[in-house]
Amino acid sequence: MLEGFERSAASDSSSIANDDVCTECFGTGTKLDPEKGAIVCPCQRVGRSSKLIANARIPRRYSACSFDSFKTQPGTTQDNALLFARTLVLDYPAVDRGLLFIGPAGVGKTHLAVSIIKGLIEKGFAGIFSESGSLLKEIQDSYNPISKTSELRVLAPVYQADVLVLDELGATVPTDWVRDTMYQIINKRYNDNKLTIFTTNYSDENATDTPEAVAPRSFSRKLNADRARDMTTLEERIGSRLRSRLYEMCTKVMMDGEDYRTHMGRRRFDVSKG
Repeated sequence: MLEGFERSAASDSSSIANDDVCTECFGTGTKLDPEKGAIVCPCQRVGRSSKLIANARIPRRYSACSFDSFKTQPGTTQDNALLFARTLVLDYPAVDRGLLFIGPAGVGKTHLAVSIIKGLIEKGFAGIFSESGSLLKEIQDSYNPISKTSELRVLAPVYQADVLVLDELGATVPTDWVRDTMYQIINKRYNDNKLTIFTTNYSDENATDTPEAVAPRSFSRKLNADRARDMTTLEERIGSRLRSRLYEMCTKVMMDGEDYRTHMGRRRFDVSKG
């Protein structure tokens, strides 16, 4: 009797297990989409999206950012940037270039970058947001023998993420170490064919095209603060080698317009006056 019961229970268990196998991916976790090719199966996304969002390190300030909350006017550079961002998410993983958002503060560069991460997470891919200065500080801290982190531990998620957002590229004082470290990170992702999204406040003019540019600037470790402030182009901030790599791995997306934060601040001030 007991033996017969065990056989019956095993049969029922097998039947339940078979019923639990996804009919789209048959337990592999990957399905074939007629338009996008191999994608993460929807069965893998149950609870996965919330975990990916938690691991994406999106700052609380930008947690509500999405394509739907990005307000633009037709025909503006911001509207054009929104189209580029939406198209990238729609086409991924069948894309071979990231995006480099260039423009002054407050025009929505980071908003769009975060929206891209969220859009790809909804499709089942992993993304990480990293402010470039904070990342470099983490790497520096890992050199401290008292620190409980290592450089590899800091960089592993950055290297492995399906999509990486590097926010405020060029904002850190451009020493040799900063330039070489950023090149190492970006070149690694380039060689691994990983998608990277960049934002920067610095213009993309060639430094040698400006009248003031007499000779190339160096990136010494003891860079004078005043001299660093004079470096106003992206190439001056990150170096020609890294800028050349960005040309290969990204589409440049220019953005302009009024600083949204200043605009909202004025609105709140006007309302309080009324």
